[in-house]
Amino acid sequence: MSARDTTRDLSEQEVDRIVIAQADDDAAWGKPIYVRQAKPTSLSISADLAARATFLAQLHRKSSVEEWLTHVIEERVALEEAVYSGVKQDLAAKVG
Repeated sequence: MSARDTTRDLSEQEVDRIVIAQADDDAAWGKPIYVRQAKPTSLSISADLAARATFLAQLHRKSSVEEWLTHVIEERVALEEAVYSGVKQDLAAKVG
């Protein structure tokens, strides 16, 4: 791979092609990276909010309030990340 290839985003197909081509070449690979699964965490909310969340989880036909809350949090985090990324791009465009 040339230096030019490392400075641009590669498509999923390009990454697959490179990985397959280098799969049996031990010199092409760095040290293994070990990742630990994040430990579950707990969150304290008021009884009123928990009751309201439970009602909405049932309304959305989720099997548990935890499943519904996880879905809502994932959606909100994705939204916030998209907004943050857009603001960064807008600032970079104004400065650059």
